[in-house]
Amino acid sequence: MIARTLFSPDHETFRDSFRRFCKQEIEPFHADWEEQGYVDREVWRKAGENGFLCMTLPEQYGGAGADRLYSVAQMEELSGGGFSGIGFGLHNEIVAPYILHYGTEAQKQHYLPRMASGELVGAIAMSEPGAGSDLQGVKTTALLQPDGSYLLNGSKTFITNGWHADLVIVVAKTDPAAGAKGTSLLLVERGMPGFEKGKRLKKLGMKAQDTSELFFDNVRVPAENVLGGAAQLNRGFICLMEQLPWERLQIAIGAVAAGQAAIDWTLAYVKERKVFGQPVASYQNTRYTLAELQTEIQVARVFVDKCIELLQAGQLDTATASMAKYWCSDLQCKVMDECVQLHGGYGYMWEYPITRAYADARVQRIYGGTNEIMKEVITRAMGIGGR
Repeated sequence: MIARTLFSPDHETFRDSFRRFCKQEIEPFHADWEEQGYVDREVWRKAGENGFLCMTLPEQYGGAGADRLYSVAQMEELSGGGFSGIGFGLHNEIVAPYILHYGTEAQKQHYLPRMASGELVGAIAMSEPGAGSDLQGVKTTALLQPDGSYLLNGSKTFITNGWHADLVIVVAKTDPAAGAKGTSLLLVERGMPGFEKGKRLKKLGMKAQDTSELFFDNVRVPAENVLGGAAQLNRGFICLMEQLPWERLQIAIGAVAAGQAAIDWTLAYVKERKVFGQPVASYQNTRYTLAELQTEIQVARVFVDKCIELLQAGQLDTATASMAKYWCSDLQCKVMDECVQLHGGYGYMWEYPITRAYADARVQRIYGGTNEIMKEVITRAMGIGGR
């Protein structure tokens, strides 16, 4: 195997520490959380106490000033462990960075330290019942009122961390006539009158992840809760486009880690399981299948590691991130399917991690922009996009 050169000894020390945290605070409870449909809120507080939330934030906002490789290590441990209920990645590396990059100083001081401590759980509300990957098609509106506030109306769905969320960044049209150029991001807090959370959605996989519907019925949002204030008003679509490459790369990172874990689980299984008196691993089909899967995961990891290097250098473009997201999530689903097959009937039993990983994997090709949208992004970068 090609040795990875991305991580320093400090990164690996952090990885080991977080792995121990997962072993103690997540692994024993995750199956129960799948049954109840959400993780216990206590795991957020414990993660904050141990420095596992918002590590990349500057120290003045409660973080550690760490580079993104610490977050990558955390993502890999969660995906590799099959802990799909834990929404730390979105909280740490999507919601908090939006506030850090675009928020006013008052917004940063008010929200970020509490996100780092686990007091606040963050979510971002983009998708709507009629607008999934098409962010330009958002129908939720936030219209300016005579007193300077904004009246927010609309609904969102498929919102990760939505049920636990104390703070939601809501994508809304503040100037509907301007289309995408009239989009803004609003900071909506739990308890604001008119803000209601719907049922936790029952999903094919990721059953411990509290994915919810959100409803906004004449929610009065103060002007100071427009992310970035007047300077960022109607610039929401630009902000979204700037941050999507990192969001999509995160999906690719998780895909490769989950794929490797599936191979490792399957390798252990086929060495022990016997068919016709022989270990399943002794059959050529098994060996060749695993060889092919390991090769493809290795190729994907090299590409993703290169993308991470580009990200660290500020050079990761949208098309390359889209390639990583689409290719690696497609590969993840392929690996899971082949590994389930090698498990035979036990691969269909929920108590086996490969079964849960198979179910968890399918959404990777959908969220963050469907893989069909990724191909559209890539072709446009090639100069052959459609209208």
